[in-house]
Amino acid sequence: MSERDVTAKADAAREALAERESVLVAFSGGVDSSVVAALAHDALGDDAVACTAKSETLPEAELDDAKRVADEIGIEHIVVEFSELDNPDFVVNDDDRCYHCRTMRLGRMYEAARERGIETVCDGTNASDPGEGHRPGLRAVEELEVISPLLAHDITKDEVRAIADEYDLSVADKPSMACLSSRIPTGLEVTEARLSRVEQAENILRTWGFEQFRVRDHDGLARIEVAPEELERALDPDFVRAARDHIKDVGFDHVTLDLHGYRTGSVSPAADGDDDEDDFLVDDVFAQDYPMRK
Repeated sequence: MSERDVTAKADAAREALAERESVLVAFSGGVDSSVVAALAHDALGDDAVACTAKSETLPEAELDDAKRVADEIGIEHIVVEFSELDNPDFVVNDDDRCYHCRTMRLGRMYEAARERGIETVCDGTNASDPGEGHRPGLRAVEELEVISPLLAHDITKDEVRAIADEYDLSVADKPSMACLSSRIPTGLEVTEARLSRVEQAENILRTWGFEQFRVRDHDGLARIEVAPEELERALDPDFVRAARDHIKDVGFDHVTLDLHGYRTGSVSPAADGDDDEDDFLVDDVFAQDYPMRK
């Protein structure tokens, strides 16, 4: 990846956006949508709007991040609301959950765009996304004819981060953060209670400074995943006690640590083509008092 190639791709995406009268960017505050918002704002100024859809599956911390990053970019930011839990096809949590979620979320974006007289809705799908396993949400993007500038101009994830660096965006190195429903295994109903306890459980990992993490909800068993380089910190006795007590307080019966570390798609590996669930190395280090190191 040469700096010149990345600059040329960013320029091409910016020029293509400038040909449109106005755009609404489906904006999560992650690095992909933030780069699209920055390009759109450069190209169209006040005719570009960033839109975040608030629902039960969006952590409050992510909404706060989206507001902050939109302010960094200088783009107008609007928040709309909807509920995936109104759709039984989403709640049942089959292999197409992400398709149903993305269809509703982008549908709400189109409603917001129509209210403002905007014809074009953009998202942050990048050129690396189609090759990353089972991604039913991409089908919704195609069906709704959402414009994906990063994908259209062959901008990969690494190149997205390089462009974010050029814009000096604070999210340039931000880890990917899927919606809360991704923490619930396929076949286990998505409920507001499960989403809420996952969000509250993950808040303690965020408070302790972990950067890449998930708390998977296995029907009452919380499986903590952190990046491999952060595993040693997850075994710190003070964190163990705090995590055990806090996570049980929010409604989990058992708390475990996955010794494989964080991996995308690990909550439903059979569906996503990852390792078999029986292969997980899970140590229930939070089930009892953890001895202090000597």
